[in-house]
Amino acid sequence: MIKLSSLFSLLGIVLLQFGCANSQPTQKPNIIFILVDDLGYGDVGFNGSQYYETPNIDQLASESLIFDKSYMYPTCSPSRTALFTGKQSFRTGVYTVPVLEKGDAEENVFSRWTLSREHPIYSEALQGLGYQSIHLGKWHIVGPYPQAELAMEWPIDHKLSQPDPGDFSWVANHKSAEVRAYYPEGRGFEKNVGGTFRGDPAFEKGGYSSENGGYRAPFSNPFIDPKPNDEWLTDRLTNEAISHMKRNKEGPFFVNLHYYTVHRPIKSRNETLYKHFMDKSGDPASGQGMGKGKETMAAYATMIASLDENIGRILQYLDEEGLRENTLIVFSSDNGYNGGQSSNHALRGAKGEIYEGGVRVPTFFNWPGKIQARRSEIPIQVVDYYPTFLDVAGLGPKTSEDGISLKPIFKEEVEQLKERPIFWHLASINKHGTCSAVLVGKYKLIQFLKDGQIELYDLEQDPLETKNIAETKTEIREELLQSLLQWRQENQVPLPPNSILEF
Repeated sequence: MIKLSSLFSLLGIVLLQFGCANSQPTQKPNIIFILVDDLGYGDVGFNGSQYYETPNIDQLASESLIFDKSYMYPTCSPSRTALFTGKQSFRTGVYTVPVLEKGDAEENVFSRWTLSREHPIYSEALQGLGYQSIHLGKWHIVGPYPQAELAMEWPIDHKLSQPDPGDFSWVANHKSAEVRAYYPEGRGFEKNVGGTFRGDPAFEKGGYSSENGGYRAPFSNPFIDPKPNDEWLTDRLTNEAISHMKRNKEGPFFVNLHYYTVHRPIKSRNETLYKHFMDKSGDPASGQGMGKGKETMAAYATMIASLDENIGRILQYLDEEGLRENTLIVFSSDNGYNGGQSSNHALRGAKGEIYEGGVRVPTFFNWPGKIQARRSEIPIQVVDYYPTFLDVAGLGPKTSEDGISLKPIFKEEVEQLKERPIFWHLASINKHGTCSAVLVGKYKLIQFLKDGQIELYDLEQDPLETKNIAETKTEIREELLQSLLQWRQENQVPLPPNSILEF
């Protein structure tokens, strides 16, 4: 197994070589970044779903570079912060969704919510390169009370809170010049449609139990101006995306299309679709559309079908305008599926968990003529998007503090990168205890921070992570553990106060 220090040196050489080979100036491409909320690895046809229907997504994926080992954090807040900055969670202090944390200040390093201005995000760099950028949908990197949060002395001794659904007392402050500096318009985007502190669309009284749930018009989101033809939130966000592309079709444009779907609350797109999925046989292999959760999964299936329809609309527009050839389309999800609304018997865990079902997501990159369509076993991680976007936009071979540009592998595999280490650090409690983890090749090691307990899995032989081989594969365990300890020590990664570990 390749040593960590040697691998980092190798990554630098690979990036330098490919950067020199591709240094000729070209027309800046358009970029569309489609990020779905809570869409599981197995919730799409191109990853094997037999129940959910995604024909447009599947067709696009067949023409794309699909990453079989694409990893996020297990919840949205750290994933989105890492996406925007190219930095791991310990650098920004965002470990999970603050309101989901459990336990006290001895057990947790409580999470921040607002991404401070000291951390630049990719849209700011793209703005400097002449990109006309729009943010659509979920933002979630500003807290509900940002001034108070930013004034706190960190670490704090309690978790942060948010207003109840139906409480709009925060809106005036969030539309002030001071707070809008933390909103899309203050971070390189020319327009924000629907982005706020909140992680779901159900702003109205009743929240998830309300009739509309934020998905059906009239929308309760104070950062979406009502329009007469409003009907369904996913449609509206797509309408805005296409309008932005029309206004800026001479390019370059950047569309940050971060759909709220398929996050809870689960709402049926319409009765016709709902009946179709209720009548459709479920899939025993995945558990999708089966058992007591049939009604919820049928409604969830309508939301996925709506997502697929809207991606089809975007592709149709790009084709009609002749924009596909100069447009990079990136498709992914911010974490694994929510266990209460879908199923995947092939992977352990779900949203909130460090196991594969919580962190492995469906991902592909599409760029006709610039990307070789295939499935890749090279592992990629959430911090790679920032340097990739900047590299594609013309800033040359880039790394962020923690990620690398994926552009060198658009055309061909770089075999050495298959052994690249992928790290996670979860310093606050959500679904399980605090932990760090490292993935190298087919092996994944998890160390729980409270007591140092080790779990080791061979994902090739045991994708369900059912057999902890830490006591039998001792050499592998020690090598991965040392790389994890070295990573934490060199980066001064904070541990919860109750941890028995030195670093």
